[in-house]
Amino acid sequence: MPDTANLDQPTVTGECADLLEALAHHRTMLRRTARDLTDEQAGLRTTASELCVGGIIKHVTSVERAWTAFIRDGLSALPSFTDMTDEDWAQRAEEFRMQPGETLAGVLDAYEAVAARTDEVVSGLPHLDVSHPLPEAPWWEPGGSWTARRTLLHIIGETAQHAGHADIIRESLDGARTMG
Repeated sequence: MPDTANLDQPTVTGECADLLEALAHHRTMLRRTARDLTDEQAGLRTTASELCVGGIIKHVTSVERAWTAFIRDGLSALPSFTDMTDEDWAQRAEEFRMQPGETLAGVLDAYEAVAARTDEVVSGLPHLDVSHPLPEAPWWEPGGSWTARRTLLHIIGETAQHAGHADIIRESLDGARTMG
């Protein structure tokens, strides 16, 4: 009997499939940095920065969630960076830390759920040229916009960059390496 579980899922091919595959690779590298860590270890800082493995995964989860919502819903999905208060910025900084009561398993589960949602949203797009204006921010050209393609490349870049950060933190913690 044929497998009918995925009949409702669109077949993703070409550029979209390549980009999702690249994202999946970098997600795997990031998750691999957390293998065999305790909750306490996942929250430890091992470098001069404020970063810890669990906090990096939380941040990447938040970034991917927000940018996936932008692909789907446009400008309304992102904050107005020019209107953010010091409290808003402090709250964003907290996503880089493991908070009391948080577990590595919970952080990884949240990341997995966001990853599945991103894959679903991107796989359901008619094409990667869907475009939305960017919010006002000092780091973007006024009046700029991003396509779904450009946004997905941003998610891939964030994930890859932070996977590298996590790898350094993990190696400093106990000598383990993501690729070794």
